[in-house]
Amino acid sequence: MTETAILSEVAPRDGLQSIGPFVPTETKIALVRASYEAGLRRMEVGSFVSPRAVPQMADTGEVLKAAKQLEGLESTVLVPNRKGFELAMNAGADRLGLFMSATESHNKANLNRPLEDSFADLAAIVREAPKGTKIRFNLSCVFHCPFEGVVPDAPVLALIGRIAELDPEMEIALADTTGNAAPDQVRRIFTVAQEKWGHRFAYHGHDTYGMGIANVTAAWEAGCRVFDAASGGIGGCPFAPGATGNVAMEDVVWLFQRMGVETGVDFAKLLLAADYAAAVPGATPGGAMRRVPAARKAA
Repeated sequence: MTETAILSEVAPRDGLQSIGPFVPTETKIALVRASYEAGLRRMEVGSFVSPRAVPQMADTGEVLKAAKQLEGLESTVLVPNRKGFELAMNAGADRLGLFMSATESHNKANLNRPLEDSFADLAAIVREAPKGTKIRFNLSCVFHCPFEGVVPDAPVLALIGRIAELDPEMEIALADTTGNAAPDQVRRIFTVAQEKWGHRFAYHGHDTYGMGIANVTAAWEAGCRVFDAASGGIGGCPFAPGATGNVAMEDVVWLFQRMGVETGVDFAKLLLAADYAAAVPGATPGGAMRRVPAARKAA
């Protein structure tokens, strides 16, 4: 039987959050629709964070409203704390992406609070979220931290274990926030995590050091079946110095097509979404397939 990879488009959130000039709401909605037309049915459409810290996400409620009108689209919004949770609930969100960091230094830089405070806040949200709310727990800097370097296996696995115990059904995303993970490290962490806590892990990768697709492959070989990526390879974390764009969705889809893995994505339409994302003023596009003439002809 053909295996299937589940893909989540993160360009409307992670792809745009670092851009300085405000991207018009209608442009964000158009990006959501372009990815949807390509067949992507999971998407991060924004985040309820402080507009002072990340002004690009100030219109997440409007983007979420438009995204929820697209039939069959799983529209997720990220929330870092109780305030974000309350804003998301008031906006009608039914899919939440909680997030914190695996290292103390990045958590303080990204969320301005100690790691343990973030964990306690998010654990309470998992317990108290209304019935029917889908939650995914996103853990940043699992493999490498811009302030602390390579993250040791033992403490990160201990934290993953604590997160896994909050809800045995909750999906957990392990993120290479700086794009500096090594494939053997990705393979090792996913293998151990899935052996201990089941196959409910997702991989979120960046391509800062050109190892994005290699790390996607390593996670796949370790048994991961859910992957985040951004059309056009745009994005980056504003609180991770030096981190550049996400792994390009078109590169991930091309990889899986060559491996005979089903994605449900129309590659020709995905290239259109990638072109649109790459053309957003202020975006820093990446990826390879958008620039390969033979790939466009094959589409």
